[in-house]
Amino acid sequence: MHPSASARHLALAGLVGPVWFTALVILQGVLQPDYSHVALPISALAAWPLGWVQILNFLVVGALMTAFGVAVHLGVRPSRGGVIGPALLVANGIGIVIAGVFPWVMVDGVPTETPGHVVGAIVAFGSISLALPLVSRRMRLDPSWRDVSTYTMVTGIAVLLLFVAMGAFAIDDGTPLHPWAGLIQRILCAIWFTWMIVVASRLRTQSR
Repeated sequence: MHPSASARHLALAGLVGPVWFTALVILQGVLQPDYSHVALPISALAAWPLGWVQILNFLVVGALMTAFGVAVHLGVRPSRGGVIGPALLVANGIGIVIAGVFPWVMVDGVPTETPGHVVGAIVAFGSISLALPLVSRRMRLDPSWRDVSTYTMVTGIAVLLLFVAMGAFAIDDGTPLHPWAGLIQRILCAIWFTWMIVVASRLRTQSR
C-alpha cells in the first residue's frame, strides 16, 4: 500500500475516535444521573455500575489514537527528528489503553483513581502536550501543511496549560478548581479532539 493511501485509511481513526469517545461518555452520563460531568473526570465513569463501558471506551479509543499517530507520520513530509512528534501521538494512544487497563474503582462509595491509572493519564496527556508542538514544527516545513502549523502549536499550548491546571488545581480534594475538574477536562478534550478531526480530515483529503 502506498504511504499516502495508508495515511488516508489510518486517518479515519482520527475522525472516529473523538466521536466514539464523546458519544459513549455522554451516554453513560445519561444512564447514570448521579455522575456529574462538571465535577468528575471522565475516568471516574469506570467506577460506576456501567464502568465496563468506559473501560471499553479507553481500549478502543487508545487503539484509534495510536493509528492516528501513524497516519500523521505518513501524511506529513518527513523532517530531521520529525518522527518524535508522531511517536508521542502513538504514546498518547498507549497511555489511554493503560488508563483502561487500570480503571478507577469505587472505595467506600467514593470514586478513586488507581496508581496504574495515574501512570496512564500522565502518559496520555503528557505525550499529547509534547507531541503537538513537535508536529507543528514538522508541519511548518511541509508547504501543504504550513497553514495548520500555528493552529497545531496553539492547540498544544492550550492542552498543556489545561493539563497542568488539572493536575495542580483541580484533581485533588481541597484544590481551588476541584468542583470543576470534570468541566476543565472536557474543555481540554474538546480542544484536542477538534484538532484531531481537522488534521484527520486534511489527511483524508490530501492523500487521495
